[in-house]
Amino acid sequence: MTGPLHRPPVALSIAGSDPSGGAGIQADLKAFSALGAYGTCVVTALTAQSTRGVTHVHEVPVDVVRAQVETLVADVRVDVVKVGMLASVGLVETVHELLCHRPLATTPVVLDPVMVATSGSRLLAEDAVTAVRALVTRADVVTPNLPEAAVLLDEEPVGTVAGMSEQAERLLALGARRVLLKGGHLDGDAAVDVWSDGADDPVLLRAQRVPTASTHGTGCTLSSAIAALRPQHDGWLPAVREAKSWLTQALRHAEVLDVGSGAGPVHHFHELERWRARPAVGRAPEPRAFTAR
Repeated sequence: MTGPLHRPPVALSIAGSDPSGGAGIQADLKAFSALGAYGTCVVTALTAQSTRGVTHVHEVPVDVVRAQVETLVADVRVDVVKVGMLASVGLVETVHELLCHRPLATTPVVLDPVMVATSGSRLLAEDAVTAVRALVTRADVVTPNLPEAAVLLDEEPVGTVAGMSEQAERLLALGARRVLLKGGHLDGDAAVDVWSDGADDPVLLRAQRVPTASTHGTGCTLSSAIAALRPQHDGWLPAVREAKSWLTQALRHAEVLDVGSGAGPVHHFHELERWRARPAVGRAPEPRAFTAR
């Protein structure tokens, strides 16, 4: 991919399903739609999940995942792929194989190495980590958070931005082409992510930290936003910058959704007119937009 497309891009999410709609396939499709991409999906796992946690995971059989991908790409052009939850060695290796063969062999891939949900529930078998490390080498961008980066590198999580930059460089040495290391687990008024592509010094991407408990699906949403935006830009870093800015606003408007009693979802459609405030039944309209609490 060398530049923006002159038609809506088609984005494929290969990930697990979240019934609460805030993460996984559901979040990816919302992000794709909100950012102007046509969303397609291949489901790798069915979860019993809410804003309070994951209670059950049912892996989709490997042959069914393979059939989903092969049937789709035999008919539909795919401009970019986002890979999320792959719960087992078999699923990781199968998806890796499919991404290395035509027609997906040259398709840009954003890998969100999902290992643990925001609620703390584990979503990747421990024996699958080695397979994920191999998959990292196929991805054009990998977007780990600090605990995920530590697992990939077999190190302890870092606690500083300087440490993040060092780990991003080590992820490149592991075989990653480009790394967006997310710093949401650090403290401070700013949310700092580190971008490293091996060509220049690491780039620090800063945004004002949003004080909200509605953080369900932030990793899924950011990676899918990057995937949706890459075909609309001349390079990866401009897409990453726009995705981070868009996610910050999705977090800022998240609590107005009032979904669930745990970590609520971000507001994927905060920019759309139809999602502006509606009056409660029996009350006079209030002509104002939703704003973060």
